[in-house]
Amino acid sequence: MRFQLFYILATFFIIYACDTDDILPAITLDVSDLQFDENYADQIQINASVNVPADEDINLTVLTSGTATLDEDYSISASSITISEGSSSGSVSIALIDDFESEGDETIEIDISSNGNFLFLNPQLTITIIDDDYDTDGDGIVDVNDSCPETAGPIEGSGCPDTDGDGIYDNEDQCPDEPGDAENNGCPVVDADGDGVLDGFDDCPNEPGPAQYNGCPSPQILINEVLYDPWNSGLNGDANGDGEYVHNEDEFIEFYNYGSALDISGWSVHDLDVERHVFPEGTVIPAGGVLVLFGGGTPTGTFGGSIVQVASEGMLNMNNSGDFVTVYDSNNISVLTFDIEPLSNNPNESYTRNPDITGEFEQHAGIPEANGALFSPGTTVDGSNFN
Repeated sequence: MRFQLFYILATFFIIYACDTDDILPAITLDVSDLQFDENYADQIQINASVNVPADEDINLTVLTSGTATLDEDYSISASSITISEGSSSGSVSIALIDDFESEGDETIEIDISSNGNFLFLNPQLTITIIDDDYDTDGDGIVDVNDSCPETAGPIEGSGCPDTDGDGIYDNEDQCPDEPGDAENNGCPVVDADGDGVLDGFDDCPNEPGPAQYNGCPSPQILINEVLYDPWNSGLNGDANGDGEYVHNEDEFIEFYNYGSALDISGWSVHDLDVERHVFPEGTVIPAGGVLVLFGGGTPTGTFGGSIVQVASEGMLNMNNSGDFVTVYDSNNISVLTFDIEPLSNNPNESYTRNPDITGEFEQHAGIPEANGALFSPGTTVDGSNFN
């Protein structure tokens, strides 16, 4: 009986000793996800953890392979992971490099190893990079760089064909289905409306207008957004982004050009009382382009890539009621107006067209796409660029 008890105790001691002293520390490798879009902007953390706090620094070598290429498709912050003494985890980070090549999905194989005596539960990971560069028409030019993404064309034509065979690729041809001359933007040398502006340069080829307006009776430009009453609560009214609210400086008018490039040098902006701004020489709004005129300050930000100016007279001084904005061309002809009176309810936010360009004026923050924003100088109501 005593022998049996001794045998049981000895066996328990051996098992206990193996369980506590002889089992190797276990290391696990993990990551938050195994698939990431190529344009993923954050760092991808690769974590190594040990099941007990390290009694000394543990250095783990990190090797990468796979179909993705290091320093072309991704970068890694270090070639090893260190789990410091007393700690139970360490990490390296991977940054994806967004390119413009249609490569298909690629993989990063991650493998850790060590000269130490450890039990590796899962020393390998495979991360898939999902390609975001599509080539819809299969012409070898990814859509983001293809001026005609749904029609195949050569790289010389930025992915566009020359449909009418006149030597001018469709992306630069104003008459892509009718052969024409380069000096007339790919159109036949015709002036259908007899206004002296050839059809290839005429924004209104069937309606006579002066060359100053690119052949249209009036310029293809409109006021898309106006802030005449910035909110005076903290920086909620800091529309020009210079870090401070100044009522007259944060007022703005946003102009959108829906025609060809338009030279507005010498045009002027007036309120009901006086001239407030003269557009300086060389002010050309490109086709589909935007110009934002602030009352003053130091506008800071990208403003959707728009042209940004401040009032030459130091302020726009748009009154919250009873005011009327008029834009005159260089011949002192009225081309644009904005009547504040119907909208004069001290809104503490801008009035913008909804939808942009084509709609009626509405208070900005009440439009669902605005997500509560009080204004969007230089961009559409949801904050995206116009083009």
